[in-house]
Amino acid sequence: MTNKNTNHPYRSYFVGLDQEVPLLDGTMQRYINFDNAASTPAFRCAQDAINQFLHYYSSVHRGTGFKSQLSTHAYEQARHTVLNFVGANPQTHTCIFGKNTTEAVNKLSHRFPFTETRNIVLVSGMEHHSNDLPWRSAAKVIHIGLTSDGHLDETNFDNLLDTYQSKVALVAITGASNVTGILNPTHRLAEKVHAVGAQILVDCAQYAPHRRVDMLELDNPAHFDYVTLSGHKMYAPFGTGALVGRRDTFEQGDPEYRGGGEVEIVTLEQVVWSEPPERDEAGSPNTIGAVAMAAAICQLQSVGMDEVARHEAELTSYAIPRLSKIPKLHLYGEMDPARAAERLGVIPFGVDGLSHFLVASILGHEFGIGVRNGCFCAHPYILHLLDVTDELALQVREQIIEGDRREVPGLIRISFGLYNEEDEIDALVEALERIVRGEYRGVYHQDARSGEYHPDGWNIDFDQYFKFC
Repeated sequence: MTNKNTNHPYRSYFVGLDQEVPLLDGTMQRYINFDNAASTPAFRCAQDAINQFLHYYSSVHRGTGFKSQLSTHAYEQARHTVLNFVGANPQTHTCIFGKNTTEAVNKLSHRFPFTETRNIVLVSGMEHHSNDLPWRSAAKVIHIGLTSDGHLDETNFDNLLDTYQSKVALVAITGASNVTGILNPTHRLAEKVHAVGAQILVDCAQYAPHRRVDMLELDNPAHFDYVTLSGHKMYAPFGTGALVGRRDTFEQGDPEYRGGGEVEIVTLEQVVWSEPPERDEAGSPNTIGAVAMAAAICQLQSVGMDEVARHEAELTSYAIPRLSKIPKLHLYGEMDPARAAERLGVIPFGVDGLSHFLVASILGHEFGIGVRNGCFCAHPYILHLLDVTDELALQVREQIIEGDRREVPGLIRISFGLYNEEDEIDALVEALERIVRGEYRGVYHQDARSGEYHPDGWNIDFDQYFKFC
């Protein structure tokens, strides 16, 4: 593959972009990664920060040795970096580190101060499962409707707020869809939420790597009460997750996980919990993950989030018209290239007559292009976009329960990162054109239990590429 963008300003910031991978025909090719919405490659600065910090790595908090003190300093500086990144005031908000966004949302679902009168959570129909399922066991969930093209139905949102008003405790909504890249008007929604006395959580796992997050001060009607982040989507794959939220929420109540590192004193009869954030960080924390996440944030801030958005919009506006010209290929969501700056670089599509499982497998095995296929942990949203009937959905559900996933509805998704370039899009378009024409060499067989297609003759010894000892 030729590289038209030899002077790409950001590729040198990353680890492993020139790594070659084996193809079905026995050749090697530089890997093209269009699966950034799932996980991103590592910033070199994150790798460097880890390598530097490992020389001093030790336990954090209450250790008296120099390495322990330095590790504590690094961990708390990482916390401050996250707070700054999302525009949070350390006096009114706290940053709680955890494994990922999923754990962060689950933590909030345990710690949110629901009452008997305020016990409804409004959740949009486009959410990742991580910002939907935790609320179903914590409160009464009502889903906000969507338009036919996958946008939030704000009229329905307004009607739900008007109907339930003082019963609404929280609105949980994504800043940007991990399926379509659609951006929600979160600050405008926040004003409406606060007008009825409720609070708002914005899932920024997909949003934060691509756009600037500003929680605003609590006295601003458009402020966010809580946001969640994941390091592995922000070029820190050794990373961690963060829940940034109102300090007054976490000053009350008991943590859901209990153990060391979150108490002031314990007797046989009594426990006095620490102040936030320590109260909600049981056990030894992922200090290295926090360091990596902070290093990645510093790199993003150095590039500038406006520049990140500009670069991504260029790629998106370049890709959409080229993909649109491929016969039998259908794009979903907002697909006007002139509006690329108003959405993320996440493009889902399907191909008439070809399983999403098969298309994704051919792209990987024969062209060295990594994509994601399926429902992207957003099953209700995919069913909505594909206009799957209730009858068909029930039929597929029964098949899955019986161990057969061959007919699971889904799409193929490409998602851009800061390092992607136009010639990679050209390679994808050429590969898809060949797939549509049936010009692929492999003979593929579908596994019923997983739904995945595997080509004959693909016998890779992965130990040749990585092993522990």
